[in-house]
Amino acid sequence: MTSERCLVLTGPTASGKTRLAVALARRFGGEIVSADSRQVFKGLDIGTGKDLDEYSAGGEPVKYHLIDVVEPSQDFNLFVYLHFAKAALEDIWGRGMLPIVCGGTPLYIKALLEGYDQEGGSPDMDFRREMEGKSREELVQLLKEKASPRLYERTDKTQVRRIVRALELAVNGCTVEPVPFVKDALVMAPYFTRAELHSRIEQRLDARLGAGLLEEARHLNEQGLSLERMEWLGLEYRFAARYLAGKLTFPEMREQLLAHIRQFCKRQDGWFRKLERDGHDIYWLPNGDSAMAEELVQKWLANEPLPPPEFRLDNIRY
Repeated sequence: MTSERCLVLTGPTASGKTRLAVALARRFGGEIVSADSRQVFKGLDIGTGKDLDEYSAGGEPVKYHLIDVVEPSQDFNLFVYLHFAKAALEDIWGRGMLPIVCGGTPLYIKALLEGYDQEGGSPDMDFRREMEGKSREELVQLLKEKASPRLYERTDKTQVRRIVRALELAVNGCTVEPVPFVKDALVMAPYFTRAELHSRIEQRLDARLGAGLLEEARHLNEQGLSLERMEWLGLEYRFAARYLAGKLTFPEMREQLLAHIRQFCKRQDGWFRKLERDGHDIYWLPNGDSAMAEELVQKWLANEPLPPPEFRLDNIRY
């Protein structure tokens, strides 16, 4: 991938990333590249907050990528995401536009900023099925027999899925190839206090429930998406599936879902702190300050030196 410029707008859930990204796209001739691990699935609209109306409201429609690209029954992983992202970024650069990566899946953001050891390509699902049922001890022994000393030593042998992936690489004769991605990125994120985020999360959840989240889940189920698969899709759809299965009442579903979204927000916080510790500047925008965002982007595009971030999330303790 060519080392072209890319604006990255990330941040915790319910912080208003999409609306700000669309405003910046209109202002600077950009196109949105989603970095959300669930917005890739067709039909998962309300629960994932695609907010597709945002892209056409209030002005010229803004083009977006990596939304609605696979069926909800299909497997999707980081390797597949990077394949799509590479194509989208190169297409946008090729047309002289500014890509604006927008999303709150930190693993995707980290991979785009640092490159990713793709470790032999996409998963070998047939091989993984062959390994099902084997104990961790059996898998470790197989790994010792088939893997190179380097691969054996670097594998976390306390986790079965890590051992299986290493075996997959060893058996298929794959090597680890670092793949560089974006080289010149400006990373920004809306900032709200933990209490403010918790309030925003609750308001958004109630809005989504009022907009028909459960009806959407029921429709997906009627169209053939199993409740088991819906559980796998996480958060809103996991708890909607439990409600549809009669395992939870509506109040139980709402309260448990709210608690889990807030826990997810806390995990995102940890990821962003780690990105800062790994040397990535994140310009936190108090209350999603759009004027501050515009000023930073203008300076960055004009190759003017940027001031250091006003604060680091890693220095804030709750």
